[in-house]
Amino acid sequence: MIRRLVSLAAASVLIVSVTVAPVAAASPASIVAGPPLGLVLPRGTAGLLGRGKPTVNMTYHNGAIMPTANTSAIFWGTSWTSSIPTGDKITGIDSFYTGFSNSNYAMTSDEYTGTGGQVGPVTTYSGHVVDTSAASGGGNTATILAEVARQVTAGQITLDLSGNGYYPVYTDLPRGTANYCAWHSWGLIGTTQVQFAFFWKLDGDAGCDPQSTVSGESEGLAALANVSGHELSEARTDPFGLGWYDSKGAENGDKCAWTFNVPYVTFSSNNTTWKIQGEWGNAAYTAGTGYPNSSGQKGCLSGQ
Repeated sequence: MIRRLVSLAAASVLIVSVTVAPVAAASPASIVAGPPLGLVLPRGTAGLLGRGKPTVNMTYHNGAIMPTANTSAIFWGTSWTSSIPTGDKITGIDSFYTGFSNSNYAMTSDEYTGTGGQVGPVTTYSGHVVDTSAASGGGNTATILAEVARQVTAGQITLDLSGNGYYPVYTDLPRGTANYCAWHSWGLIGTTQVQFAFFWKLDGDAGCDPQSTVSGESEGLAALANVSGHELSEARTDPFGLGWYDSKGAENGDKCAWTFNVPYVTFSSNNTTWKIQGEWGNAAYTAGTGYPNSSGQKGCLSGQ
């Protein structure tokens, strides 16, 4: 991870409480946002991992996992109204989350257990909403959670009361000089626990490009799909920062970031293909059945 050692510029106070401005005549929702977790650092970035080597396998930190993920995506920004800058990204991300459920890629995280049970292969996708107001944030988890709460208050998203709701927010903001491609976090909307994630616009961003050769997909979609797999897998295994990670804070996505064992992964339920990084498997490393990460540790699983 990276979460305890690479902080967002605006995250000096990790827990923040704000009130969301009302949408139409609806009442505002009180939110509390946690810190950013599992930042995807750009390709070739070593990260501020401190001294010494991390433990090879991840350990459990006595907290919750997500046995499933009930996902609703938000596309936020003025350019989402135009077909030129958005291209295939909305329809592509819809296909990604639809196909993720019960895929071999989803099953790479199934060994992990915690409060709430065991990570399972089945997830649900309720589709997306588009907010054409000007996007902001990325450097502040409260800003992104406030956008999720606005959509809930407006009735565009039905809040999952089970605590397994996952709300990825895709903005049309370019990364610029930010040292991360995406992150996930957690929070409260009222008294309901939620997981959410943030994504920059990654079109033409060499640092966040998986260099996919899958035909028919734009570079921007391929980049978003790769980091979406990273963040969703980490949200399922370490939703609150008390689940599974190694001694340096690296979650299962972090430990295999920017390593690809196969040209693409197929989601068999909808026959879509994606170039996605692997996810760390403790059991795979122990059995010697994984492929090597950037440190040569053979614990990554491609899901193919």
